[in-house]
Amino acid sequence: MPAIETTAETITRLSKSGASFGRKKFRVIESKNVRCLAARRKIPLRAAEILCLSQNVVPLRYLRNIGTLGIEGQLKLRCASVAVCGAGGLGGTVIELLARAGVGHLIIVDHDKFSESNLNRQIMACEADLGKAKVKVAVARVKKINAAVQVTAISRKIDVRNIKKIIKGAQVVIDALDNASTRAVLARACADLQLPLVHAAVAGWCGELASVFPEDKGFKAICADMHSQKSKGIETLVGTPSATPAVFAAWQAQEAIKIITGIGVPVRGRMLFLDFSAGHINEIKL
Repeated sequence: MPAIETTAETITRLSKSGASFGRKKFRVIESKNVRCLAARRKIPLRAAEILCLSQNVVPLRYLRNIGTLGIEGQLKLRCASVAVCGAGGLGGTVIELLARAGVGHLIIVDHDKFSESNLNRQIMACEADLGKAKVKVAVARVKKINAAVQVTAISRKIDVRNIKKIIKGAQVVIDALDNASTRAVLARACADLQLPLVHAAVAGWCGELASVFPEDKGFKAICADMHSQKSKGIETLVGTPSATPAVFAAWQAQEAIKIITGIGVPVRGRMLFLDFSAGHINEIKL
């Protein structure tokens, strides 16, 4: 009777050698073989990728991450959960980038539907999807990009009654919202739940970004009366060109990755202001 193959032996058999960064060499495994492993072990794709990384075998799709993040960093991403609040100009691009990076679980929160005015800047907005719920489109997009990412879609308006339940369990929360009052609700919930919050806001050629940890002064340092502000932001007056949210969303994704992996220094205790019309970057301490 043949011996039963262990999980480690199966991973070794399905993978191949040859990849290296610097002096470090490791094995890689193609997506089709990750699917084979998942089917054999009757586990989700995400769990199969985690098993591979735990054996120092890199899913080939993450190969270009390893030189920067290392196998340990990639494993932390696969085990992580990120809540993205808002799936529009900022949030849509954050979702796209985190799915490609290999974040294990994305919680996507947005109550809105795509409209024609979204097409200029919201990466997930397509003509065929006008009128569709943003979270449903986002889920379908993530599954096309990376089927191993677990997605929780919440088509609900954020308020003080539901926000803690929505974001509980996330390691990092992304503020991709479009108004100050809802941001204040989100910031308070993150502080209460001891969760780091990556904030960004854009308008016209300009935008701001900061990572706020529970023990930090955070938004109180810049806007004490956010709860009293109910109107939309200044972007409704000056507009939002395509590239502005894309740049800040990319930075938000990088901040989340830094926080999860512990690699690099988050934009913490300070806020960055970028003005693309003049090419200026300014910073204030929080």
